[in-house]
Amino acid sequence: MPFQKSVTVPLSPDETFALITEPDRMRRWQAITARVDLRAGGDYRWTIVPGHSARGRYTEVEPGRRVVFTWGWEGQADPPPGSSTVTITLEPVAGGTLVRLVHDGLTDEQAAGHGEGWSHYLDRLVEAGTTGDAGADDWMAPDELDPIKAAEATLATCQLVLRGVGAADYQHATICTEFTVAQLTDHLIGSVTTLGGAAGAEFPGAATETLEARLAAAAQPALEAWNARGADGTVKVGAHEMPATVALGILSIEFLVHAWDFAEATGQQVVVSEELSAHVLDAAHTIITPEGRASVGFADPVEPGPDAHVLDRLIAFTGRAT
Repeated sequence: MPFQKSVTVPLSPDETFALITEPDRMRRWQAITARVDLRAGGDYRWTIVPGHSARGRYTEVEPGRRVVFTWGWEGQADPPPGSSTVTITLEPVAGGTLVRLVHDGLTDEQAAGHGEGWSHYLDRLVEAGTTGDAGADDWMAPDELDPIKAAEATLATCQLVLRGVGAADYQHATICTEFTVAQLTDHLIGSVTTLGGAAGAEFPGAATETLEARLAAAAQPALEAWNARGADGTVKVGAHEMPATVALGILSIEFLVHAWDFAEATGQQVVVSEELSAHVLDAAHTIITPEGRASVGFADPVEPGPDAHVLDRLIAFTGRAT
């Protein structure tokens, strides 16, 4: 039996269609990263939560009215990519757009699990249509962390902060005194492209306006490449050979620590679980050695307060005062 659910989004059909098909808007309610070729026969890949990426192909695209795509989970058989079909239809109604989702080709057990997921995200779609952004996703913290999941989860944290950065904030000073908010974003994107390139990522470039969209445009191919490569063995980063886990650890440290930098510069709070902060702190203790700290000019660690949360301890370890 297919799963079916309808919700009303307080936007026009065209605006609602954009929310469910455009990566910059999908990140506001459903995806951490999204690669979309929106045409019949075009493929897509959406990382929904850390460690779970949906893949498939669009079979029908009628802007403002209907989109149909095959569905499955990358690297999994429950269900595998291409084995089921999602149909979303949009109908103008009083108060906005009626969104009807039908997911066919599932077993009863799969329909129950996917029903829970679709209900969660359709509720967030309504919230995004109402407020512009559904905010932090309670499902973003995976039960078990590994280097790739941590990089995806910390990216989600950083992107959420950057979505709260307006153009008026771009020239605000950051705790990294050589960088404004915009310049620190450029620095972070440089790290992402370097570390993603070590996994074989290619960066075609994209015309984007916001800082969050610019980071996402680099992070999507970087993390897709890391998922394809895996975290085994070593990679070459610049002139240095290092374990793949270290390269991924650097990504997570950069995403989470700079999320804090952006938040401090723009009056926001970082929303992150203690478990994810602890994973990144453990990585930082391994990667940021006293010798390495001196060679790159890192400030000495700061003593955190006795009641400091794990994120505060991470920030203090990088030499930032909380």
